[in-house]
Amino acid sequence: MSLFQRPQAYADGDRLEVAGVAVRLKVHSRARRVSLRLDRTRREVVATAPTPRRLAEAAAFAHDRAEWILARLAELPQAQSIAPGVTIQLFGQPCRLEAASHPARYIPATDDAPARIAARGEGEAFARAVIRVIRRRALEVLTERTAYHCARLGAKLPAITIMDAKGRWGSCRPALPNKPAAIRYSWRLALAPFEVADYVAAHECAHLLELNHGPRFWAHVKALVGDERPHRAWLRAEGARLHAFGG
Repeated sequence: MSLFQRPQAYADGDRLEVAGVAVRLKVHSRARRVSLRLDRTRREVVATAPTPRRLAEAAAFAHDRAEWILARLAELPQAQSIAPGVTIQLFGQPCRLEAASHPARYIPATDDAPARIAARGEGEAFARAVIRVIRRRALEVLTERTAYHCARLGAKLPAITIMDAKGRWGSCRPALPNKPAAIRYSWRLALAPFEVADYVAAHECAHLLELNHGPRFWAHVKALVGDERPHRAWLRAEGARLHAFGG
């Protein structure tokens, strides 16, 4: 760099490429130093600086740690194949993917066979059709569980939708004067054990009564599903695998 050349300016949220990997720059006022971390859910690397003025330092640090970045990304779970003949888990139960000539649909398990998702198409078309069915199944089951938990809490059933947010498994918007309450769930919860998905539903329903994570909130959650800690631990440990499904 020339003696008179100014260092490149960066802003919070900028992305740069390090050894072919995207790295997101972030300012965190409570950070004490420049640091790197792997966001396993978003499958991305975050370089954090305590102030905007030190983002260039964070960028340089990321370049210096290229080998570390590649090693951490290599540890992430690979995307699961979505193809005929593959068996996945839906709410903790096996579900076989099958080729079909008709529009995609979910076929419940019987005494003689596991649940199935039958879809037409090949490659990406087949995968997209399967994911559409999983999303519908997620909406059905999570709507049922939300209604169950709301009834136990004495809360009115909110509007329920499915999303694909990378940073959260669910979100709750309380009722407003001109808007009803609403809960959104990640469709990927369908890939988790039933008890884990049910915990997320209970968690969001408890927010209809308590807009915080204080003692009363957790008391509602425990009343609905018991000890929530194993479910939270499962999501921390396996969340990256769920987000790897379908790319």
